[in-house]
Amino acid sequence: MAASRRPTLADVAREVGVSAKTVSRVLNEDGPASARTREQVLAAVAKLGFQPNLMARNIRVGGPDTTIGLVVPDLANPFFAAVARGIEDTVRNRGLTLLMGSSADDPEREHALTAQFLARRVSILIVVPSVGADHSGLKPHRTAGLPVLFLDRPGVGLATDSIVSSNRAGAHEGVAHLIAHGHRRIGFVGDLPVKLYTRRERLAGYRAALKEADIPYDRSLVASAHDQQGAEAATSHLLGLADPPTALFAGNNIMALGVVAELARSKRKHVAVVAFDDVSLAEALEPALTVVAQDPAEVGRKAAATSLARLDGDRSRARTITVPTRLIVRGSGEQPAATP
Repeated sequence: MAASRRPTLADVAREVGVSAKTVSRVLNEDGPASARTREQVLAAVAKLGFQPNLMARNIRVGGPDTTIGLVVPDLANPFFAAVARGIEDTVRNRGLTLLMGSSADDPEREHALTAQFLARRVSILIVVPSVGADHSGLKPHRTAGLPVLFLDRPGVGLATDSIVSSNRAGAHEGVAHLIAHGHRRIGFVGDLPVKLYTRRERLAGYRAALKEADIPYDRSLVASAHDQQGAEAATSHLLGLADPPTALFAGNNIMALGVVAELARSKRKHVAVVAFDDVSLAEALEPALTVVAQDPAEVGRKAAATSLARLDGDRSRARTITVPTRLIVRGSGEQPAATP
């Protein structure tokens, strides 16, 4: 056998001196084989380093794979990395393996990824929906018993379980915190697209906090960006207004990085900041960053537990589970508004 290629079922059969069908029966435990033959086959498998093609077997016998398919917008985003870790920690004891793919928030790319996962016959499918995606095509799979779950945002065209953070309530708490420290000109730096569920919910929380404090909503104080560089530009624009904000609310962790970078560059450290979602090294900033922290690991654990319950036969109505956020006070959000 050439050292450059992977060992096959036929190689194992040749090593033992039996048919490939006999090796298959031993490995799949789906037919008669003597104890002696079983021992020889397993020894040959270990010697050659043979790895059965589980996906091919599952497709052949019509069973599910031992994998979970997870579609996220961005593999590099720390939030989704923590979500994935929460899922893995929960499913590991069930012998399930997590496979991930990035949709880049593109509905067509999301559809292609879900199609690939379905072709693998994954045991569970978890999707962070892209804006504009239609999930009605997943109905037959869910009806057939495949656990399908939406994470971070609800999907469209399919009634199924969803796990989300308390986006509106968390944003309300963060903006109310700024108001409590005397701020009335509060800018909002949110991500794109503007129809994104999390952005809409957080903007709604921002507006609700303003309304509760009898502060008029000023559209000129709302800016948008897609990445850190865009958030820096959006922050610069807000700071350049004739009547600039004395405080800023960053709509997610990526926006927060841009806001903090621009405030440092422009030497405007007196501007108060609260960010939705925590960022690495937040405590090392000067001042340390006050955040409305999500619990991505718990989001992942809830997603996994809910999906496993469905896998085990739970046929109750689809439900949305909301994971609470919490305000972490560190300094940047407690700076008082400048006295006129």
